[in-house]
Amino acid sequence: MDQPAIIERGPYKYVEAGEGEPLIVLHGLFGALSNFKDVFSHFSGRFRVIIPMLPIYELPMRKTSAKSLSEHIEGFVAEMGLDKVHLLGNSLGGHVGLIFTKNNLEKVASLSLTASSGLYENAFGNSFPRREDKTFIRDKVALTFYDPKHATEELVDECFEAVNSREKVLRILAIAKSAIRHNMAADLPAMTVPVCLIWGKNDIITPPEVAEEFKAGFPDSDLFWIEECGHAPMMEHPETFNETLEAWYDARGIGKAG
Repeated sequence: MDQPAIIERGPYKYVEAGEGEPLIVLHGLFGALSNFKDVFSHFSGRFRVIIPMLPIYELPMRKTSAKSLSEHIEGFVAEMGLDKVHLLGNSLGGHVGLIFTKNNLEKVASLSLTASSGLYENAFGNSFPRREDKTFIRDKVALTFYDPKHATEELVDECFEAVNSREKVLRILAIAKSAIRHNMAADLPAMTVPVCLIWGKNDIITPPEVAEEFKAGFPDSDLFWIEECGHAPMMEHPETFNETLEAWYDARGIGKAG
């Protein structure tokens, strides 16, 4: 799939395809569009799929947090005139989706999380001690996946460029710290929407026990595992991921049946 054209609307940037109920896809720290290209093309037959760009590097330093990113999505949903939305979030994007759901429960029709932060994550740590060493960064990116071949040069370059920019690295660390501080465990029982959890069995960043804790906390959730899979199931096993999510939407009667 070619990269879809980015649309700008006021302070918001996004891509969209398809029609029907809106599915808002929330990306993580790196690889905003490329990570979800298969999801974007697959589900645009069922939903109006919208991927807003999270302004991770554009917010003022003091406002760089998962909560501020959630407020950005609140503004985006209002600007787009959306009444009720389905959310799908990976990693940091999952955490943003959780905060949005907590504060806007009446606007959320369903929530799907894959390798979401919000309870625990074993992230990069508090610093990048060898950030100018590209091999070190490549090894860090490879840890995201069960099979390191998915750590493409494009992803490594994006990560390398980000951690070698003082402005960006400070924001990455601020967001990581805010995510760890903003633990959502106590908020899960009040999130009464249907929740789909899709997790890699070999995720070392948000390990399988995190998925189990999410499952125990939500009142209405289903948990699906993907074998030989790390922290980005929609990239590492896109077909399995899409089939799993599609089957869940079918079972729950969500969106247009495929």
